[in-house]
Amino acid sequence: MTDTIEPLRISPRDKERVRLLFMAKHARWGGGMHPEDGNHAIYHHEVRQTLEGLGLNLQLGDSYDILFTRPPVDFVFPLLNRGGFVNSEMLVPLLCNMQRIPYLGAMPFLRGLGDDKSVSKLVARHAGVPTADWFCYRRGAPVEEANLPASPKGRWVIKPNASSASWGISDAFDFSGIANAIADIHGQGHDAIVEPYLDGYDIQCAFITLHDRPTALPMLWYEREDTQRLWTYYEKRDLVQNTEKAALKTFEHPDFAQRIGEMARAVAREFVPFDYGRIEFRLDLEKGEINFIEINLNCNLWSEKVMAKAAARAGFSHADLLETLLAESWRRNGLIAG
Repeated sequence: MTDTIEPLRISPRDKERVRLLFMAKHARWGGGMHPEDGNHAIYHHEVRQTLEGLGLNLQLGDSYDILFTRPPVDFVFPLLNRGGFVNSEMLVPLLCNMQRIPYLGAMPFLRGLGDDKSVSKLVARHAGVPTADWFCYRRGAPVEEANLPASPKGRWVIKPNASSASWGISDAFDFSGIANAIADIHGQGHDAIVEPYLDGYDIQCAFITLHDRPTALPMLWYEREDTQRLWTYYEKRDLVQNTEKAALKTFEHPDFAQRIGEMARAVAREFVPFDYGRIEFRLDLEKGEINFIEINLNCNLWSEKVMAKAAARAGFSHADLLETLLAESWRRNGLIAG
């Protein structure tokens, strides 16, 4: 289900002409791990270096206030997503809209829709894609056991409804434990989503937008040694040692790859244009069950993560990937000729 694709190119003249603002929390970081954000700082540093290597007319920003008045730029590359407050995913696109500056990625409403795990599951169901039951316990609303989705195995997963990299994830085996986990998430200012634990493997479907359509990159999966274990934020950010044996591999299963690819395309169509994103499914190989988990619009572009790994399997270097994303978005926004 992978499309045959070639990288897009930007002319040297357009690279010089279009003034690009790269926004990220660690846009000016000198490299290496960050004591709180771990490898996220390495990621931002790498993207900056790749953009510099492309010879772009580049400016750097690491805080929202650079967009409170209109800066002298033509386009924004926003990686300043997690701002430490609820719904921060939408702020840079909103500020860009206010200043009438085009930007990479989905519009604010779609960014928020994708960031809200509960509402994005409604979108998946609307698209006809199987999705396990869930309930979102909104902060300030009653926490009632009657709303708890069924769990055949008696195990539930609780996490912030707008978390990334598994921040705040936990599991519980009764409503008392669930309610305590919800209270902890509410106490940190977030809504909490609760869903039955689904055994199986994470199937990663990465997409980029090419010629106005979502285009599939090679499908990947984490071949895990222990599918019962929850991955934590600290492990994903390399802030603690991850001792589990898990390998990110191309997913080409003869019985499931095509079906999951079709489901992923159905979800992706609901979010166009989004430039790039990752759609995740949980596959239980023993039961043959597939469930949509979440969509991560404008996800991590670090060369060590799924988007860049999938692009590499399509023959793209990290520079090819970033140049292609910019070329497509610049054309769509009228900054360069189509």
